Amino acid sequence: MMDRAGLADFLRHRRQSLQPEDVGMPRGPRRRTAGLRREEVAALCHMSTDYWSRLEQERGPRPSAQMVGSIAQGLHLTVAERDHLFRLAGHPPPPAASAGMHLSPGVLRILDRLADTPAEVVTELGETVRQTPVGVALLGDLTRFTGDLRSIGYRWFALPGARDIYPEEDHAYYSRLYASGLRGVVGLRGPDSRAAELATSLLGSSAEFREVWQRQEVGLQPPDVKRYRLPSVGDIELNCQVMLAPAQAQTLLVYTAAPGSESHEKLELLSVLGAEGVRSP
Repeated sequence: MMDRAGLADFLRHRRQSLQPEDVGMPRGPRRRTAGLRREEVAALCHMSTDYWSRLEQERGPRPSAQMVGSIAQGLHLTVAERDHLFRLAGHPPPPAASAGMHLSPGVLRILDRLADTPAEVVTELGETVRQTPVGVALLGDLTRFTGDLRSIGYRWFALPGARDIYPEEDHAYYSRLYASGLRGVVGLRGPDSRAAELATSLLGSSAEFREVWQRQEVGLQPPDVKRYRLPSVGDIELNCQVMLAPAQAQTLLVYTAAPGSESHEKLELLSVLGAEGVRSP
């Protein structure tokens, strides 16, 4: 059962305790509001200001589990706080296996400060949880996929066009890389895991996957320099810096280019394109 009063109090307190700089927003010289404004937190949670206001005022329908998850992410909640929010809204907390889809406040703060840099957070199955605007300009919106297609390794073998931004001469190694990574997660999580389900599905649908899977390779590493062929800027070479959050099975990937290089100039252009995408309705 939904605890309307408890939910309203919790949301109001969290909104008032968050500062603009906590979520990557400018404070502004004339700000008098304690914490975030309702319209600001509503935008972070991908909902209307009116809907947020009704929740704070103990009115309106019960938010769906999907909406509660969006609120938890927008408020930069920890996993424990997220689970508490689900209970207040009358929903069971997500299973522990889904923790990799929830970003910690620390990771969110880092992403907020990388607004002009390509970056993304991915799970151990290569599912993109969040991207910066320039990350979307570089790789496309990878959070739009659902089901098995959320995994980049699954898309590589199953989705036509998934390889288009990579030079053809790099395809063979990426095929081995993604099969190797999936094999490693299957070994870690076991034969009843979602990783094992993805492998079984690909074994039944992709001859190429069957060939690389039979190599029994584990632990292959991505290339030091990743190459892309983009319609917007052409060929670009980027280094990928990796930061791990082992407790939540997440990886933060930050893409950079050598200063003064042609790729660095193209990356700056992508930053402009990413900012324009954010401003567009």
